[in-house]
Amino acid sequence: MIIKEMKVEDIDYILNLYIDYYNNIEGANWTRQTAYKRIHQVITMDSSYSLLLKDNYKYIGFIIGYFKQYDDIIGYTLEEIVIDYTFQNRGLGSRFLDQLEKKVKELGASCIELKSVNDPMHNHFYKVNGYLDSDSFIEKVKWFSL
Repeated sequence: MIIKEMKVEDIDYILNLYIDYYNNIEGANWTRQTAYKRIHQVITMDSSYSLLLKDNYKYIGFIIGYFKQYDDIIGYTLEEIVIDYTFQNRGLGSRFLDQLEKKVKELGASCIELKSVNDPMHNHFYKVNGYLDSDSFIEKVKWFSL
């Protein structure tokens, strides 16, 4: 398992992984253009910090996110973690997340915060990795009719 920091020029390496995972596993409708834009938006943010996971010669996962300053702490916002579904259930996602935790802590983060799909798979993954539901925040959304 090789982990390296992700840069803008690495986006093309993970586009197919992103599209394949979200379209085939999550039932989404990503295109190369929309996936590139999504990843590029996060990678180019101020204080972005993202990682790539490689197994020999193939990229099999990535994490994208960024540091966020608060009044008294720095938090890390985990936007996405994706592991190629043919490599899931081997502990790679947990080990990758553990490495992210170590790295962002070294870089000054006091916590990692994230939004997750509310389903058994995601809830189990984050629970076994020590993540708790927040008692102080709840997500809100307002949809607009088209």
